[in-house]
Amino acid sequence: MRAPAFWREDGATARLLSPLGALYGAIARKRLACDAPRANLPTIVVGGLTAGGDGKTPLAIAIAQRLKAAGERPALLTRGYRRRRGGTSSFVVDLTRHGADEIGDEALLLARVAPTIVGSDRIASADLAQRQGATVVILDDGFHSRRMTPDLTLIVVDSDYGAGNGRCMPAGPLRAPLDAQLAAADMLVVIGDGERGRDIAARANKPVIAAHLAPDSGAAEAMNGARLVAFAGIARPEKFFRLLEGCGADVAARVSFGDHRRFTQRDCATLSKLRQEQGARLVTTEKDAARMGGQLATLGVDTLPVALVFDDAVILDEALRGLCKADEARLSDP
Repeated sequence: MRAPAFWREDGATARLLSPLGALYGAIARKRLACDAPRANLPTIVVGGLTAGGDGKTPLAIAIAQRLKAAGERPALLTRGYRRRRGGTSSFVVDLTRHGADEIGDEALLLARVAPTIVGSDRIASADLAQRQGATVVILDDGFHSRRMTPDLTLIVVDSDYGAGNGRCMPAGPLRAPLDAQLAAADMLVVIGDGERGRDIAARANKPVIAAHLAPDSGAAEAMNGARLVAFAGIARPEKFFRLLEGCGADVAARVSFGDHRRFTQRDCATLSKLRQEQGARLVTTEKDAARMGGQLATLGVDTLPVALVFDDAVILDEALRGLCKADEARLSDP
């Protein structure tokens, strides 16, 4: 699906759906308070306030990279959202043979950074990670499902979008009431400097880490001055389009698809025709490229890789060190 426009502002449609949103929110609030089993490894959960597009996967990747640089062996756990095949048992991603159908697009991105395990049973996935030699696990999502109790919970906030209209689905984008989500978080990672993000940070009463999405320098240079047809099947395509404009690209056309779109031959034909009409290159996100497979080369599609960059990661690094040292102490305690 694509996030409805009325989720951003509290208009008539949102108010009409508010009873359903209140019911959903009440259920989600209770779920956040549920007890859940713990894994045998230190566990970090990355969550987002809304139904998608906050930046969970870039944050999970950035945390894994910092842990690796500190000498840890992180494993990333994901349920493989929108995968069509692969069974129910947890398994380790093999990039030489697994595609988006088996593991989902996000798992393909995660597995480039650290060992990644796909499975709906989070405890089973964590046990598998431990057998594979991991010293810490990171859940990309898993905050709201409460299948496993985390040792550290980070909530990522898109500062331009914030909490949208502040209502729970389907009246708004929130996956649980905002106050309940903030209460369950250990710290917030706010991406960008938008007013909505600043407002949430001010009311959270939790440590806040500022961050921003930065495009790969080489790819950004290649986009500068280029005439492009940009397309994206992510929760908030406009974020990608703004990044391209920030690189100095001439975005001649923008095509938005639903989140996690499985591109069809008709989609590819439409994009090819649009490229010819505009005399432009095609460009998309890494997540969309992961789902395209062979279509990517056939169409000659470029990508704009992006990474999450922390403005000041001192608080985060201290929390990660404390988490891993506490586990070391527990293991050495006779």
